[in-house]
Amino acid sequence: MPATSDAEYMGAALALAARGLGDTWPNPAVGCVIVKDGLVIGRGWTQSGGRPHAETEALQRAGAAAKGATAYVSLEPCSHHGKTPPCAEALIAAGIGRVVSATTDPDSRVSGQGLATLRAAGIEVVEGVGKADADRLNAGFFTRIAKNRPLFALKTATSLDGRIALANGESKWITGPAARHANQSIRARFDAVLVGSETVRQDDPELTCRLPGYAGRPKVRIVLDRRLRTDIERKVTHTKVAPTWIYTTSHNPAASGPLRDAGVQVIAIDPSPQPSPLSGRRPAEFMSARLRRDGGEGAERERSGEGFLTAVAADLSAKGLTRVLVEGGGQVAAGLHRAGLIDELYWFRGGQVLGGDGRPTVAALGLDRLSDAPQFKRREALRLGEDILEIFSR
Repeated sequence: MPATSDAEYMGAALALAARGLGDTWPNPAVGCVIVKDGLVIGRGWTQSGGRPHAETEALQRAGAAAKGATAYVSLEPCSHHGKTPPCAEALIAAGIGRVVSATTDPDSRVSGQGLATLRAAGIEVVEGVGKADADRLNAGFFTRIAKNRPLFALKTATSLDGRIALANGESKWITGPAARHANQSIRARFDAVLVGSETVRQDDPELTCRLPGYAGRPKVRIVLDRRLRTDIERKVTHTKVAPTWIYTTSHNPAASGPLRDAGVQVIAIDPSPQPSPLSGRRPAEFMSARLRRDGGEGAERERSGEGFLTAVAADLSAKGLTRVLVEGGGQVAAGLHRAGLIDELYWFRGGQVLGGDGRPTVAALGLDRLSDAPQFKRREALRLGEDILEIFSR
């Protein structure tokens, strides 16, 4: 029987890392497998809340047998002293003889120093095994480090013609039970769920993870409500179930007082325009066309809306969030697309046709050229009963 390759052991470490997605923020989700003489003697993954780290868990299980073994780690071992000692030092102290790392930690406190520490201690280090998969798995953590914002994924359930509801708002149910169960699985892998105030008003969603067996932290429920219209009786204001953050531009004490009394965190954001254009750039022609069409008022509102969204994204990053699932509605989706903030799409599609008077998945973007449209590549397609789920990446 052929020996298991580095790639296969790293695949196991990545599978362990995925268990922590949506539950380890502000830390990355990491997996570690320790192998000696062809046998796995220890394994671990980042625990709820980000600690203990994967290497600590795996070393504890391996015990004294870790001496001379190979550790497969999905992210470079940390080298800085924080709330826990560095994992690189723990691997050295355990006598690990070889470390295989999938990808480098972009955190400036680590960023190559963890691997350098291991090499300086005489440990053989192999880099880049499973790098593409490791980078995708921790794309949220990397985005927070590089762009000062979490990864945003838009989840939508639509008819065949891309509508999320009838004109009167009815939307239950466009997709079937298998798709709705899959949606709970997706929620489990995100730190937070975000919607607009209109979705709260129309659907009164609970925005919790109801996946059977899920034992991680409750998802943060985020509501974008610039005018602070959220009713105290809505399900998202029941904070004993999960935390709720409402982002607003309003400073209305009469509206915010009861919400704060209920335990809701009301966060007022300055909506000043920020430089975060559609598709990573704002073509001058696009803005000029908007100015011609509406005398500048619509373009100014758009810039203000983008400023609000980018300020919200920065605040979410400051609070430690790495992965945010956006679940509605069309105006929020359009705003995030215009601001260039949508990184992934989870697109559920049912078999109905709702027609042009139905509510669109994404509200108007005001595009004049196809080349200005946000571009995504399909990564995966799954059949769920009678429905289809397609996953796209920017």
